[in-house]
Amino acid sequence: MKVILLQDIEKLGKKYDIKRVSNGYARNFLIPKCLAKLADKQSLLWLEKEKEKIEKRAEESLKKVQELASEVSGHEVTILVKVGEEGQLFESVTVQKIAEQLKVNGFDIKRAQIILEEPIRELGEFPVKIKFTHNLEIEINIIVAEEK
Repeated sequence: MKVILLQDIEKLGKKYDIKRVSNGYARNFLIPKCLAKLADKQSLLWLEKEKEKIEKRAEESLKKVQELASEVSGHEVTILVKVGEEGQLFESVTVQKIAEQLKVNGFDIKRAQIILEEPIRELGEFPVKIKFTHNLEIEINIIVAEEK
């Protein structure tokens, strides 16, 4: 019996795959638990429409991410920190501070998207990478300056 999977099922297939399974497995397990539906003509038409919707959403998502990435790309973010008499920072600049400053500047970037090997502990200019979905990666400059 051919079925269309409605969820990812381990050792069987991914969502929206068409699989051939035994009649008993389909009737007694997959279909009653809404894990699959019978692959008839009507279901196959439904599957095509669903795949088109998913593809359209993915294209829209990619377009939005590309627009955000192009806006943020090359952007400079200045973070002011307190500095001691000998030039040592009283606090380090972490991904949390960078994300907060980006939000203040009008960019909705999450902490998990910011790639920072270790917190910044000195004054200066530092390149920081931001990773978006769809494998887009950009670089911004973080300027750590003394708070007066």
